[in-house]
Amino acid sequence: MSTFKKRAIALSAVTALIAGPVVALGASTANAASVCTAALAKATKAVKSSVAVKAPWDGPTTGPVAATGKTIYYVAQTMQNGGVAGAEAGVEEAAKAIGWSVKVLDGQGTQQGMATAMAQAVTLHADGIVVGGFDPATTKAAIDDAKAAGIPVIGWHAAATSGPQPDLGLFTNVTTLRADVSKISADWAIYDSKGKGGVVVFTDKSIPFAKGKSDEIVAELKTCSSMKLLKYSDIPIGNDTSTRVQTETTALLARFGKSWTQSISINGGLYVTPMAAALRAAGKKGTDFPHNVGAGDGSADEYQRIAAGSYQSVTVPEPLTMQGWQIVDEFNRAFASKAASGYKPVVHLVTKANVGTATVWDPQNGYRAAYKKIWGK
Repeated sequence: MSTFKKRAIALSAVTALIAGPVVALGASTANAASVCTAALAKATKAVKSSVAVKAPWDGPTTGPVAATGKTIYYVAQTMQNGGVAGAEAGVEEAAKAIGWSVKVLDGQGTQQGMATAMAQAVTLHADGIVVGGFDPATTKAAIDDAKAAGIPVIGWHAAATSGPQPDLGLFTNVTTLRADVSKISADWAIYDSKGKGGVVVFTDKSIPFAKGKSDEIVAELKTCSSMKLLKYSDIPIGNDTSTRVQTETTALLARFGKSWTQSISINGGLYVTPMAAALRAAGKKGTDFPHNVGAGDGSADEYQRIAAGSYQSVTVPEPLTMQGWQIVDEFNRAFASKAASGYKPVVHLVTKANVGTATVWDPQNGYRAAYKKIWGK
């Protein structure tokens, strides 16, 4: 063998070690060789049951009449996050209906910013405080101060499950069940690839909620032994997210090529938007692989991409406006010393087939009228 060939083989081996192995998600290589029939059937059933756009109101129908003169402070992880901003807009709308005022304090995506904003909300004598999209444990001192001052704190996407979270200092947490969002996102990738996909998962592991979601996505993908996890990519949400995602996308295309068939991002607006720009720059058509999934929130730009068949196939949106109304209703229950409603929305999947002309997931179930009736408005 020539010296040139020996060096080429050695370089190839080193490159493989640096790149790391692609993970087959099944129990064995033999299992990964064939399609995961049972998991594919389960994923297909889940996808087909998650696309309905109309359903009757299944939330609360009784509760206390409206309290008067309340001011709610909405502390945002960052208002650049479409989900956080969308839920805040819902709070604003509901507050207007019930006769309250809302003030926004933007944590700007930094731990210091969120801690400062929470402390400020307490100092300014908020009647109620919303933890908008971050882990309340990271601002425990401010939440303890709020409790001491008798200020109820309600989370939006502040914990993995909905309902009261006394250990976190939350009267309640408003969210679609994170596990449901995670599972349907992974199930769609299994369904779309017919159980033979190569998936990249994008997350921000510095946010416990986001890491928990992406871990659940990976776990659900593992139920299909013939799927492959190409990379579990950790890109924190911040000012440089867009640049980092574009750079990562270019590198993934170079490394995996046609083997990259789906991506799942914990936030479609923040990750798929820059990914789309990189795919377009690489000469990819809007419907080419990878098919992109936004596992949460469902921002307006995601709807637009899905409707146009432009670099995004589905999103699993939160009913953000409806959740804003629920947050206001939960505060009204707290002010009246009543228990939280315990309501949790069902998971929904937006595809090109059902997106229509919508730009948000706003369930046509009469929730506005239901809450107004409860409040006596």
